[in-house]
Amino acid sequence: MALHTFSRGSLRLAEHVSLRMLSEHVGLTDGTVSRALNDYPDIAEKTRERVKAAARELGYQPNHNARRLATGAAECVAYVMPARTSHASDPFLAELLNGLSRAMLKRGWDLTITAAGSIDDEIQQIKRLAAANRVNGFVVSRTLADDPRIDTLLELGVPFISHGRTRNANDYAWFDVDNRAAFRTAFEHLYELGHRKIGFIGGPAEYNFAQKRHAGYLDGLRAAGLPVQNQWLVESPLTLDGGETAMTALLDSAQPPTAVLCVTDMVAIGAMAALRKRALRAGRDIAIVGYDGIAVGDYTSPTLTTMTQPLIEAGETLGSMLLNVVDGDDPRAHQVLVDARLVQRESSTGVAP
Repeated sequence: MALHTFSRGSLRLAEHVSLRMLSEHVGLTDGTVSRALNDYPDIAEKTRERVKAAARELGYQPNHNARRLATGAAECVAYVMPARTSHASDPFLAELLNGLSRAMLKRGWDLTITAAGSIDDEIQQIKRLAAANRVNGFVVSRTLADDPRIDTLLELGVPFISHGRTRNANDYAWFDVDNRAAFRTAFEHLYELGHRKIGFIGGPAEYNFAQKRHAGYLDGLRAAGLPVQNQWLVESPLTLDGGETAMTALLDSAQPPTAVLCVTDMVAIGAMAALRKRALRAGRDIAIVGYDGIAVGDYTSPTLTTMTQPLIEAGETLGSMLLNVVDGDDPRAHQVLVDARLVQRESSTGVAP
């Protein structure tokens, strides 16, 4: 069925509604209509609503390819996948990308995902995409305490945002969760349940978030007046296998802990697998708490207690913040720190020894 389009004062039929037709219909310039459709802040809210209502009424669909050819802009951002294994099966990554895709869809832009086998390869990918003008900005995640990807992006002067921070995060845009406070909260949860032998499975120390989560665990020990027990501190890759191996090491210690904080949900799920192999059950024999709030935690057996961060919402926020930086905002005006929330499920219930 043909689409109805309007010139000022007359009605006719057309196969496609162009930006010019929409502009004529609302009596505004093409530039004003385009900026209204893309939510530029210099366009009054009343004007934006009038333009968008007319676009819906006429069935207007933007011609992204034509606009890209006209402006020379790629209208695309790249997500730099952290150099690690098991990407395809990582729920953390899937949920974050879901949110990023939503933000790009709102603008009508594309999301390119680039993967590499090492951090040096990641840097080369960033340099290649930037030099070719194939993307307008970058998103990085799983930030290191001292991250050469961030240094490279700052040197190149291209728009970017990170999910997580580095040790010094003053000069760029980022979205992060207060990891230290989250693990202090998780520790307090176990302490209030009666646990005093609380272990910790941490992540690789080069990750800034792993350092912060470890610091939060130590904060909890100090506040409770409990000594640090090195036999209950284990480092693990951010994988199911890593969590299982680390939990096995804790079970084999001279005096195993009665509760364990895990650096991620994936590590925690691996830890619960180690318990099952010993005929033990999380929540009944040893309490387990993870971090991330990935959806699968609600379907494990037992269900997983976790400190949740809103991954899909985080991805969408990251995308929106990056687009603001691409549009010319000061990156330092886009630095957001949020709190994680405890979701108690079966893996931390039961009676502590």
